[in-house]
Amino acid sequence: MSQEKDRALQEIVFCESVLAKAGLNVLLETFRDVPEITAWEHYPPGDVFDPQSGAQWFYHCHPAEEGATEHGHFHCFLRPEGREGPIHHLAAIGVDAYGRLLRLFTVNQWVVGDDWLDAERTIALLPRFDIQMPRPSYLVNRWLTAIFIAYEAEIAGLIGKRDKVLADHRPVDGSSPFEDRALEVTAEHRLG
Repeated sequence: MSQEKDRALQEIVFCESVLAKAGLNVLLETFRDVPEITAWEHYPPGDVFDPQSGAQWFYHCHPAEEGATEHGHFHCFLRPEGREGPIHHLAAIGVDAYGRLLRLFTVNQWVVGDDWLDAERTIALLPRFDIQMPRPSYLVNRWLTAIFIAYEAEIAGLIGKRDKVLADHRPVDGSSPFEDRALEVTAEHRLG
């Protein structure tokens, strides 16, 4: 294991441990000051954006399904030209109701409506995902950044697989694979 990955894994544990001291986790911290959680809404409202790195994220959940372990996921993006420039989805991070990591995954373009980049150019953006912002929580922001460092190889593999799945996909209605609502998650890596 590389030293950088080892440090990032330690950072993930550190952020979770500090939150746990106060009876919190990454979800409770993300939802701080939120009176009611609504499916499909972005949390925090307006997303989190770091103007220095161009990294951006939001959390959302889908309507509750009986027996589902995933509460929701953090969608992570990069805007290399700043807030008004193109936005590129890097990966999503699925967590359970206690904020524990469940999976990393990529999605089809229609899911997030981003400005599409092929795998090579998307993977090149991964090292730039670095959120150093105080709100909504410095610890949640550092936790997400550490996940991108610790699992960079896995995320890069998912992005490569995403492109292969889309290249091989043939929608039954003949539409573009990027717009086929039958294809939402293009690749995933289970954790734990």
